[in-house]
Amino acid sequence: MLIGIDVGGTFTDGVLFNDGEIVTSVKKPTEEGNLKNSLLQVLDELMVKDDAANIKRIVLSTTLVTNLLATGRGEKTALVLLPGYGLPHDSYDITEDIYFLKGAVDFRGREIERPDNKEIDLLLDWIKSSGSNRIAVAAKFSNRNNVHEKLIKNRILEECDGVHVSISSEISAKLNFPRRAATTYYTAMTISPWNRFVDEIEAALNDRGIEAEVQVLKADGGTIPLQASRSKPCETVFSGPAASTMGGLALTLDDLNSVVVDVGGTTTDLSLIIAGEPLYASRGAVIDKKLTHVNSFAVSSIPLGGDSVITTKGVQPYRIGPAACFGGEKPTVTDAFNIHLNLNLGDVSKSEISMEEIAAHKKMDMGQLCSQIVADVTKRLFSAIKEMFLQWENEPAYKVWEVINQRKFTPDRVIGIGAAAPAMIPALAELMQVEYFIHTYSPVANALGASVVRPTLTVVLHADTQSKKYTLDPGGKTGELEKPKSYQLNHAKDMALQHLLTVGQELGMEDYTADCEFFLEEQFNMIRGWDRVGKLFEVGIQVAPGFIKEFKGVKI
Repeated sequence: MLIGIDVGGTFTDGVLFNDGEIVTSVKKPTEEGNLKNSLLQVLDELMVKDDAANIKRIVLSTTLVTNLLATGRGEKTALVLLPGYGLPHDSYDITEDIYFLKGAVDFRGREIERPDNKEIDLLLDWIKSSGSNRIAVAAKFSNRNNVHEKLIKNRILEECDGVHVSISSEISAKLNFPRRAATTYYTAMTISPWNRFVDEIEAALNDRGIEAEVQVLKADGGTIPLQASRSKPCETVFSGPAASTMGGLALTLDDLNSVVVDVGGTTTDLSLIIAGEPLYASRGAVIDKKLTHVNSFAVSSIPLGGDSVITTKGVQPYRIGPAACFGGEKPTVTDAFNIHLNLNLGDVSKSEISMEEIAAHKKMDMGQLCSQIVADVTKRLFSAIKEMFLQWENEPAYKVWEVINQRKFTPDRVIGIGAAAPAMIPALAELMQVEYFIHTYSPVANALGASVVRPTLTVVLHADTQSKKYTLDPGGKTGELEKPKSYQLNHAKDMALQHLLTVGQELGMEDYTADCEFFLEEQFNMIRGWDRVGKLFEVGIQVAPGFIKEFKGVKI
């Protein structure tokens, strides 16, 4: 038995999945101030159908980190940067609580300037007076040599009581200093509330006698063990759009080009599937308008959903409650579609009464008003999709498809996800002039997607034969090459593979590491004068997102 639970902004959905069949599904309103309670309510209702001992795996998708970052409710965090030489300090606008220090290493990890001890002393005084108990430290090229980050971290921990320090070399080994710094800052900001959430979930599962493996859905459509997520909470950002994307794939399992439109109560999430593969954001997830090193699908969220309230001024970008036809107090987008398209959702008379009040105020015929709202909402969605295509077409996979097929990319269909999808997607598909796909389980597709996706893992190796050093991510592992003079690309690939197998075993991913594939193989000669003095190697290997081996589709 598999369980998938998706905590959305409006509803929390859950499915109990077994042998290709959804045994039962649950949809409950999300308690905004208590996501844990929403999750556990759904879990308890799912558990009624089976015994805890039969549950093999639970996958959670939650908006906790997304909400913390979107609302600025993360813990007060200060950012310490060692940017070295290059961009001026005012180029780093990640936060107002920022402190700059001297100290630099070059792109090969060689120290070219030591940090100034007097500056560090002033930093410690600033930390004590600032009230920040969360510190993020990022140094340029620390992914090649993190000696400066470790020095500063140790000084802070020695002299500042009760302060937690995150360093960028332990968060990401990728190049691009601003993105690594931003990722570290957001990690430090959310790591404490995320760990409290994990503690609560583990305690609740223990109370229920559940010993199944527990995973969390990541922004790249894969999963990470709940325990492993403690140090990387930002990996769980945008897990909702990732769940809807993988849910759309799970319901279709084909190689068509699809726009996935997840119509929630408050927002609508958009993503793209190209020939049966989700489109990735090649530059990483965007958090608070900042690029990060969080692997993510190329997604967008717009403030328009099935419960978007309708006033005399039109459709508003917020939610007050459910649609009138489902017991709400105000007319919503769902009510307008319910009347215009004769959907017979809930109590249609309540949709009519609520919309009649707006129509009377505007001195319009109710049918005309509903038609106008349907047209307006559909055009907004269509406009948002066209805007996303301008971003999507810059992604490598999008361009590769056009080169291979020698024509401009066009979607084959729209996949509707969410409870409001049956109301809104047909009209959108008609405007886009494509087919639409709505499944019996579209309302809980996010939870389905979460329940059947497999873990993902990416390993990147950097090796420098002249300096005799290597670095491996994840984990920020560094060391010396044993035989640098004879070191070749095949040796680099073997090291990367071995690290992936080791980390995979630690994460309980042995069943999936055999499906790994290399996505990066580069080598560069280091020349001095007329002689080659060494080589640089960059190797990447991954277990890409996909479904667990036993998943072959969904029976209706």
